[in-house]
Amino acid sequence: MSILQTRLRIHFYGDPVLRRRSRPVAAVGPEEQAVLVQMEEVMRCAGGVGLAAPQVGLNKQLVVVDVGEGPVALANPRILKKWGSAAMEEGCLSLPGIYVKVKRAKKVKVAGLNEKNEKVVIVAADFLARALQHEIDHLRGRLIFDYANLFEKLRLKAKLRQVRAGSRISA
Repeated sequence: MSILQTRLRIHFYGDPVLRRRSRPVAAVGPEEQAVLVQMEEVMRCAGGVGLAAPQVGLNKQLVVVDVGEGPVALANPRILKKWGSAAMEEGCLSLPGIYVKVKRAKKVKVAGLNEKNEKVVIVAADFLARALQHEIDHLRGRLIFDYANLFEKLRLKAKLRQVRAGSRISA
């Protein structure tokens, strides 16, 4: 069964797919475009502002983000430059009910391929910069929980067990 025939669903903390490094895509073709559209639908249905392919079980470097300024879909995104820093509490669709204060760059320059397979460079600030960094972390197998200090990790342990045992969210 191809990805185009599969209904994507969010994978939760504890699923090994979330810890794998994602593979780059050779090009954004019809299959990747369909996946990006489905990912945006899953993200919106779940009430999120970003989603990375590992979160829907795919080992591909694909992300979608929409912080209210319109959707951004990228393949093979990489951060070229960072400016400033700010700490803010973040949530994650793969860790429902878990919030961790994460220090990230306030502004980033990100390169990748858009949904038309065109090379793009995006300079993003504030919430869009944070969302892009969060989703790019997913492509490296990194979760917000990894930013927590030891005390926070101990405090969140029971919630993480609940997430691991919880049900799946589908689009």
